[in-house]
Amino acid sequence: MAIALRYAARSDVGLVRAENQDSGYAGPHLLVVADGMGGHAAGDVASSIAIGEMVGLDDESPGADSALDLLAKALHTANRELREAMQRQPELRGMGTTVTALLRTGSKIAVAHIGDSRAYLLRDGTLTQITHDHSFVQSLIDEGRITEEEAQTHPQRSLVTRVLTGQDEDKPDLAMREAHIGDRYLVCSDGLSGFVARETIQENLVQAQPPGVTADRLVELAMRAGAPDNVTCLIGDIVDLNRGQAPPTAQEVVGAAAEHRITTTRAVPLTPAAKAAALSREASGTAANEARQAESRTLADHEPRSSRWRWLKVASMVVLVLVAVAGGTYAAYSWSQHQYYVGESGGHVAIYQGVSQNIGPWQVSHVVDQSDIALGDLPDFYRSKVDSTVSTADVQDARRLVTDLRVQAIQCQTTRAAGGTCGTGSTPSPTASATPGVTRPSLSPTSSR
Repeated sequence: MAIALRYAARSDVGLVRAENQDSGYAGPHLLVVADGMGGHAAGDVASSIAIGEMVGLDDESPGADSALDLLAKALHTANRELREAMQRQPELRGMGTTVTALLRTGSKIAVAHIGDSRAYLLRDGTLTQITHDHSFVQSLIDEGRITEEEAQTHPQRSLVTRVLTGQDEDKPDLAMREAHIGDRYLVCSDGLSGFVARETIQENLVQAQPPGVTADRLVELAMRAGAPDNVTCLIGDIVDLNRGQAPPTAQEVVGAAAEHRITTTRAVPLTPAAKAAALSREASGTAANEARQAESRTLADHEPRSSRWRWLKVASMVVLVLVAVAGGTYAAYSWSQHQYYVGESGGHVAIYQGVSQNIGPWQVSHVVDQSDIALGDLPDFYRSKVDSTVSTADVQDARRLVTDLRVQAIQCQTTRAAGGTCGTGSTPSPTASATPGVTRPSLSPTSSR
């Protein structure tokens, strides 16, 4: 039986983030998604490094006996490259990346996974998640503390417990699966799986549209959901070569890796972002023309010819718009004052009331509790997370988070005093607070994105 992959890759920065820290690669034998994290553009560097180390596996289909070893070695090399990059450039310290990779070898699929990006398999109309999230909320699900539904809205759902950070303990999950003709694989970042319902993803996968059409549709659904994160998705179909289902041969590189041009593979000629921009311009132009035509018909049919009446109507509309804007601004400000996050203030860890983003020219957050924890006493990865802020459910949740950071700082000071170095910090399992029914938050996960 001669089988092959028919594939497509798409990535978009989303509607909130300023830069795309996701990277994706799709080729005849390999599908990889890497979701980078870290301040000062370090996330896009991390994901690009990971993709750059993985693409060499796509040169030719390896034997089934060696596929998992090749994946493990490539990830080990990528992890070492991350460490060396941070040593060369201190401003990159604290960066990391998830990696989820599928490598086809004959009639088998080798899977390597670390982080909370995901791989799904659609077989005979049933969608199955074939990777296990390395995340804080997944550990709570595994321990029976919360349900999968509660995890969708958990304030710390973006905290991951294992990613590539340059540390020796960063080990991926490895597995081998049988590939069947008709199988459809989806590999995606949490910009898709975290904001588009699993049922909706399945509905679109089962429609059996070409991979590119399906990938475009999934990105569009993430946009409709607000796209607060970068979104990257790869579709890979197992096809029968004996039936003339010729797969593509050109590799597709998307996201940060395409922008950094870290590999020699060819990027998609027209990226999803470019397509979305063109469609947006077209739609905006059409809508504007239709609106102008409708307004023209209304004025011609109903308005008095008096110019004074026209000006009164325009003025009334302006007032209504200003009132609506003022009301929306006040509502947004009122909502922001019920939010809390942990961030940096004067070189120390602090609790803020409000949100880290401003509303227009107004700053809508302020320090409510300044701790004595120096940022420099934290392990690199935790310092980076505090720099980029960590949202919490309420002020009590924030205080528990600060307590956990204090423990990390003390442990780091002790390690440094003994001549050691601090990496990502310790990773104890989550513990419950003394209050019944309340789960104590922990920054034992290594990142918040």
